[in-house]
Amino acid sequence: MDRLSNVLTVFSLGLILLVLSSVRRAHIRVEYSVSWLGAAIVLLILSRWQGALGWLSTTIGIHDVPLALLLTVFAVFLFVFYRFSVVVSNLKDANIALTQRVAILEFHLRSQNESTQA
Repeated sequence: MDRLSNVLTVFSLGLILLVLSSVRRAHIRVEYSVSWLGAAIVLLILSRWQGALGWLSTTIGIHDVPLALLLTVFAVFLFVFYRFSVVVSNLKDANIALTQRVAILEFHLRSQNESTQA
């Protein structure tokens, strides 16, 4: 369990540093980095605080603490991925609406140019 906790601690600290450096370099927007930072902090807390991890494993009914930790990590990151899927879907819908509005504006401009030339 100690080796798994140490690996997950290093992973979560690396994720925190990666997200912060990406925000600093403007590779990721701040509102999206909050989800990643939250997930990394939850992972860091669970990998270091054995009491919370023991409570969590008994609460969800898994008596193997490392398995409960990995299941929780999976659930947290699944939530983050779901959130980003919703964001991408909204962006795609907005992109389609914007493309349609541009096409309508182009149509109106062409029809005005044709009416002024005639």
